[in-house]
Amino acid sequence: MARVTFENVGKKYGKLWALREFNARFEPGETVSVIGPNGSGKTTMIKCLLGLVQATTGTITVNGERVGRDPEYRHNVGHMPQISRFPNELKIGQLIDLMDDIRGSNKGRSEGPLVKSLGVDSMMDKRLGTLSGGQRQKVSAVLAFRYSPSVLVLDEPTAGLDPLSSEMVLNAVREIKREGCTVLITSHLMEEVEALADRVAYLQDGMLRFLLPPEELLAATGQKRLSKAIPAMLTTKTGSHVESL
Repeated sequence: MARVTFENVGKKYGKLWALREFNARFEPGETVSVIGPNGSGKTTMIKCLLGLVQATTGTITVNGERVGRDPEYRHNVGHMPQISRFPNELKIGQLIDLMDDIRGSNKGRSEGPLVKSLGVDSMMDKRLGTLSGGQRQKVSAVLAFRYSPSVLVLDEPTAGLDPLSSEMVLNAVREIKREGCTVLITSHLMEEVEALADRVAYLQDGMLRFLLPPEELLAATGQKRLSKAIPAMLTTKTGSHVESL
């Protein structure tokens, strides 16, 4: 059974369709890079998956459970947003305690992926309102991975991180994938896409143009790098529709 399915999903804001006829199946243990220009529908697709907005048409399921009926499914979904919004007055340790209480977790503050490697264990008494952008990203990463999600959504996860911290986060992605987690990751960095993606989903004008493994993109276009293969795919006749779901 697919871990996540989108069936004819669309989202309309007023007269504008931000997402149209989106159909895809994401499998356990795979990493899918979701890419496309600004306004392509990536964020809308993610918001629909997370239940932050309700799809206008179609059905989304996570682990066989339909999104929208019961928020309980979100307990199996980890999310690292590009810009994290935390209560400024809370300390990092207090935030982790609060999230542990919500999730029913009995982990210690310093337990779990990335807590020590990103240095978050030494920042537990810092107030969230005093953190730099990079420090907030580290806290967001710790929370996204902390509860052993079966689906992990990462929105530009290395933005604002130093190179060493970025590599630690990417290694954590590889590890959780090996454990069977389905990872959806948005990134403008083709190096990250090439390093992590089992498949690449390209959205444009609210529609899925293709969903293909990197090696198939390279073979279909005769290119050696995704940065050249993707635009070449879009200009070919076959690039005008979804090649593989």
